[in-house]
Amino acid sequence: MSDATLHATAQNPDDFVVQIADQVESFLVAVAEVSRGDEPGSTVPFLLLEVSQLLLAGGRLGAHEDIVPEERYEPDLGPEPDVDELRENLARLLEPVDVYSEVFDPYEPRKAPVPARISDDLADVITDLRHGMAHYRAGRTTEALWWWQFSYFSNWGPTASAVLRALQSVLIHVRLNQPLEELDGLDTDQATMGDETLEFEAGRVMAEEIGGPLGIRPGK
Repeated sequence: MSDATLHATAQNPDDFVVQIADQVESFLVAVAEVSRGDEPGSTVPFLLLEVSQLLLAGGRLGAHEDIVPEERYEPDLGPEPDVDELRENLARLLEPVDVYSEVFDPYEPRKAPVPARISDDLADVITDLRHGMAHYRAGRTTEALWWWQFSYFSNWGPTASAVLRALQSVLIHVRLNQPLEELDGLDTDQATMGDETLEFEAGRVMAEEIGGPLGIRPGK
């Protein structure tokens, strides 16, 4: 199935796979457009909207019964498309707030937060989604659904959820005119850190200093 026939009229728009593919494709196109940097002031709000909509598709996949691929072994899709340029563009646009702290599993007590990057996480999510889209475009719709569902549970679902919380937190701090702690000098290559270390590493940045570069008007 080529790009030109991705949503051919022969396909029933009510089919579950078509609806999921539409949502996935919309996210891929939208994030690529955001990464171009044509509207840098709207980066955070736009990404918040797109990630929220993508997680609706993820929720539908999660609620669906287990999807079983038609073939025992996954067909070879060849090399994965490169996402480095998109990752670097997003990192540049999100530089003031790209690094955030995340707890991977809220049901594992006393787990220290670890540093992560929104730009890295979005590139990771896009890699998973493109993999499934390659199956879909080749006409292997069941394989596409299986991959999207499996990777939702194993990777892109938790990752997108973490990104959503980070983006939402940025807007909350700015709109409510609350000080925002920046992980100044904290690198994702560093080992897991406890709360005291994170606090020591963090530099304080006022909400208006973050809101200015992002084009977000602080709350009064």
